[in-house]
Amino acid sequence: MADRLNGKRIMITGAAQGIGFAIAEACAREGADLLLIDRDSVLLNEAVSRLSQADARILHHAADITHREAIHEAVTEAGKEIGTINALINNAGVNVFAEPLASTDEEWDRCFDINLKGAWNCCRAVLPAMIENRHGVILNIASTHAFTIIEHTFPYPLAKHALLGMTKSLGLEYASRGIRVNALAPGYVATQKVLDYWDGFADPEAAKAETLKLHPGGRIATPDEIAMAAVFMISDECPFMNATTLTVDGGLSVQQHPV
Repeated sequence: MADRLNGKRIMITGAAQGIGFAIAEACAREGADLLLIDRDSVLLNEAVSRLSQADARILHHAADITHREAIHEAVTEAGKEIGTINALINNAGVNVFAEPLASTDEEWDRCFDINLKGAWNCCRAVLPAMIENRHGVILNIASTHAFTIIEHTFPYPLAKHALLGMTKSLGLEYASRGIRVNALAPGYVATQKVLDYWDGFADPEAAKAETLKLHPGGRIATPDEIAMAAVFMISDECPFMNATTLTVDGGLSVQQHPV
């Protein structure tokens, strides 16, 4: 399919690699204009070069989503170059895993600053124009950690639970203004973060095998599979979906006793 996102001017955070880049690629392919945000300027420039073949207007801004002023500046610039942002995909995030009592204040602050405050900074930057135009859609990339718990992953699940709370709160608050706010909850996805997670074990291949065994289909998602779910949720194909979460995890979080 193509042109499903014509007229969308989408801001995507964490867009330089992994799920964020896959979403950017899919959105460009579907006719959207893009504002790509990432704090890694080198990777971001490389990502834009890879996307340059798409028939889309693409702006990019190296910024840390925890800095409210930088995000506001990026959105203001986009308004002048490609038009008012009418869709936001809050993808940027960071894994912060620890045993609760072993976690530090610095880890807590980093986890919530990026995974929750950063997402709110981006929402706050685009919502006024969406409210004025009575049209807009926000998609928060959450995680199955938002409703399931794995030992020694504190405080990451807390931040993702809170992100779902923000999704519901904003979705209900602004539904009457023509704005939809939803979340997408991936499970394991074949990104560098997951590879790094496996590499943290003494036997990475054994860790990978254990992960795959948890999944009913015997594999994990590709970034493109998550991206196409995001395209659907950001498009006008689901106009009555609001304040809810779509889980894309191959059935991982459903089974009571993984094999």
